[in-house]
Amino acid sequence: MAIFKGAGVAIVTPMKEDFTIHYEKLEELIDFQVKQGTDCIIIAGTTGESSTLSMQEHKEVIEAAVRFTNHRVPVVAGTGSNCTQTAIQLSKEAEEAGADGLLIVTPYYNKATQSGLIGHYTQIAKEVKLPIIMYNVPGRTGCNILPETAAYLYQNVENITGIKEATGNVSQAAKTMYLTDGKLDMYSGEDGIVVPLLAIGAIGVISVWSNVAPKQVHDMCMKFFDGDIAGAARMQLEAEPLVDALFSEVNPIPVKKALNLMGMQVGPLRAPLFEMDREKAKKLAETMKAYGLKTEVSY
Repeated sequence: MAIFKGAGVAIVTPMKEDFTIHYEKLEELIDFQVKQGTDCIIIAGTTGESSTLSMQEHKEVIEAAVRFTNHRVPVVAGTGSNCTQTAIQLSKEAEEAGADGLLIVTPYYNKATQSGLIGHYTQIAKEVKLPIIMYNVPGRTGCNILPETAAYLYQNVENITGIKEATGNVSQAAKTMYLTDGKLDMYSGEDGIVVPLLAIGAIGVISVWSNVAPKQVHDMCMKFFDGDIAGAARMQLEAEPLVDALFSEVNPIPVKKALNLMGMQVGPLRAPLFEMDREKAKKLAETMKAYGLKTEVSY
């Protein structure tokens, strides 16, 4: 059984002005997401600035997300690392915290071979019982899970159940689904091609866009599942300018800016991420307004 079906939000980690984690605000954001129909909370992923969280913060933010969500929807914890033993430790801690699943990015910088990826994911999976979603985002990691590798892991490791497909390569995604008989739980990791991936058998999205428009992303997925393909496609295309603006600088710079423009007060970014370029921020605000999102800051 899939961890979730539909729209999962890759939620931001709100910060106070002193760059400590703003837990009260995280609780507000999770309540907002659940009330707007989001089907899953994904905590401590790329959008959650996991790369600049300490090991202790990583543990505590997952514990907090589980507590704040309170079983209303599943919680998937990002527990990847470029060190297999670190990923195992993070995964064990997430399991102990009560997470419902794990999102594990490929090792980054190391540039593991396909055999290395098989070993990496297999070792982690042996140490936990939670279902694992592999996270394939070679644009960030320099490492690509090839379809044959994804299929091998799915077919040979019981608790590897899904993949977050963020290559932007629909052909590769289709081959992965073909090699797994359409049974692998695929989630789009690209907000701009959710409906195309649903069309080849994906069951949802792990979304940045959902941070600012959770109801729309959820409804788009539900329209598709209900057979209103044209309606889902229309919602996908209507959001294209917004999605483009949300990725006009490296994620999560624009989405944190967008939330702050909406008055959500999610705070600053941790270095080396930096405040959004003013002209791009102005364009983001204009695009949000055109999409129907209310902003409290004007340029």
